[in-house]
Amino acid sequence: MSVYQFSAMNIKGEEVSLSQYEGNVLLIVNTASNCGFTPQFNELQQLFDLYKDQGLTILGFPCNQFMNQDPGTNQDIQEFCQLNYGVTFPMFEKVDVNGESAHPLFQFLSAQEKGFLGLKSIKWNFTKFLINKKGKVEGRFAPATSPLSIKKQIENLLHQ
Repeated sequence: MSVYQFSAMNIKGEEVSLSQYEGNVLLIVNTASNCGFTPQFNELQQLFDLYKDQGLTILGFPCNQFMNQDPGTNQDIQEFCQLNYGVTFPMFEKVDVNGESAHPLFQFLSAQEKGFLGLKSIKWNFTKFLINKKGKVEGRFAPATSPLSIKKQIENLLHQ
């Protein structure tokens, strides 16, 4: 299996097959608008600007499962991200990333690459999954990991 077998609703409510990103390196992130890590939107946008022409796509999935840190509507979230951080990378509808109602994509991602102490569950907002051009998970990065600190891994995948 690969991430290309999944689809999700974008922030405008349109279904998007992730197969449209086949051949790209992806960084899939569960985001939140009211989190201590929210300023990472700046670095995510910097990475997108730096590498989008080389084949990097960042996919943002808002999540409200962690201390109610993204309670707004999808429209509120989109406006917040654009106005405060200039986000131009694809954003999707709010999803759950853990539990029975977790989006199938995040069930797949967390099963492929386990996190802290070998746990599958996602611990907090801004967990990042790096995906190679074939749709396979290459790495999982903790919320505290700066997006810019994984530039080398991204560059390596872009040049494969």
